[in-house]
Amino acid sequence: MAKSLRINGRQYEIDADDDTPILWALRDIVGLKGSKFGCGMGLCGACTVHLDGEPIRSCITPISAAMGKGHAIITIEGLSGEGSLAVQQAWMEEHVPQCGYCQAGQIMSAAALLRRNKKPSDADIDEAMKGNICRCGTYQRIRTAIHRAAEILEGA
Repeated sequence: MAKSLRINGRQYEIDADDDTPILWALRDIVGLKGSKFGCGMGLCGACTVHLDGEPIRSCITPISAAMGKGHAIITIEGLSGEGSLAVQQAWMEEHVPQCGYCQAGQIMSAAALLRRNKKPSDADIDEAMKGNICRCGTYQRIRTAIHRAAEILEGA
């Protein structure tokens, strides 16, 4: 039986079991490839999306958690809310991406942080980003970009 999911502002009918991870519904059924499969255990953050405004690991979150009225999934493809454009701008200004594999998850976590905390400290950033692994080790540039995004938002 098809399940109704709201993804990036659009309703989708998903024909999958309730325990199907959101990541597989996004990538294999809907065709949104921005969220990546990394570890499959919710440890690396490459699959991070927003569910009802909060960052989640879509590789371990079943579609049943997002079914029903009032639930909404936002992926990197649909990210355009408050602060997200500043994050993307800062990411480019600070030359954060290297291989790029983790970037969608990093940006999703950073955008959620800045939505909650307009002027995060290094400790706030470290706490919010601790579940996102960067194989290239660009953590210092990620932190700098988040501070830069906060400055952009402050000046807007």
